[in-house]
Amino acid sequence: MAWLVLILSGFLEAGWAVSLKLSEGFSRLVPSMAFLVLAAGSFAGLAWAMRALPVGPAYAVWTGIGAALTAVIGMVWLGDAVSVVKVVSIVLIVAGVLGLNLAGGGH
Repeated sequence: MAWLVLILSGFLEAGWAVSLKLSEGFSRLVPSMAFLVLAAGSFAGLAWAMRALPVGPAYAVWTGIGAALTAVIGMVWLGDAVSVVKVVSIVLIVAGVLGLNLAGGGH
């Protein structure tokens, strides 16, 4: 269950990162409020998952999911440039997250 919460928290991390971008420096109310809610949920889920998971793999998985998903959202919906290097880098992040899970990070 801790891994599921951690993965969902990684998705929330991507949500708050995108909301932060869309808030335009906290000058837009709805994205700013979304940022606060998503960030709180993301950190709460990370904290809860870390009660059962080691800190290193948990934090790496959380940030890896958030970073990879945020990069994809940026390229697909927000007009960020797409390049082979970016796509390969995202694949490497995902491979690292999978590798940490396969290496056994739980108790």
